[in-house]
Amino acid sequence: MTSVTPVVMEATIRQTATLIFFHGLGDTGHGWTSPMGAVRSPHIKVICPTAPTMPVTLNAGFRMPSWFDLRSMEPSGPEDEEGIRKAAEMVHSLIAEEVAAGISTRRIVLGGFSQGGALAIYSALTFPQPLAGVIALSSWLPLHQKFPAEAIGNQNTPLLQCHGDCDPIVPYRWGQLTAFILKRIMTQTEFKTYKGMMHTSCPEEIADMKKFIDKVLPP
Repeated sequence: MTSVTPVVMEATIRQTATLIFFHGLGDTGHGWTSPMGAVRSPHIKVICPTAPTMPVTLNAGFRMPSWFDLRSMEPSGPEDEEGIRKAAEMVHSLIAEEVAAGISTRRIVLGGFSQGGALAIYSALTFPQPLAGVIALSSWLPLHQKFPAEAIGNQNTPLLQCHGDCDPIVPYRWGQLTAFILKRIMTQTEFKTYKGMMHTSCPEEIADMKKFIDKVLPP
């Protein structure tokens, strides 16, 4: 797995916090740089990694940027367990790099859209040190049958989960089911619904994200 250099937006004043955001299937780190620029404050460094290119079962084996293989879009469907765990290790090493640079885990937010949001939630719950927050847009919890047993950390970390009620890719009911599962694992979850929104983002969601980031990563 060759990793592509992440897109990094350095803090414009002294950095005291980091936001790491993971894109959805087939996208790159560049796809989320402008929304992330809109939600972050000057003291926050933003890292938008690009997933390695791999064949994706769900897309007839075509190669595209993907954090792990997607085999089904059904809550009970088969999953790429090995790939999911490997991707989470990559996330944990990105956190370790920020910690080595002097940023406390409590000042790091993980976020992502769709498959990237799935990776963010899974990586947070399998990471022992406390993070500042988790953002999951149009997303789900991978390997959800393994939880709560596999949750070794961040059960008390604030989570913002957002979903459009017209999502044709990650069905809204899957988002609701994920919210139900996460409520039983985590103590501070918030599930926001955007009327008429498909598998995308909207200005209202971006504003809610900004509010959340300002709350969990104050200057």
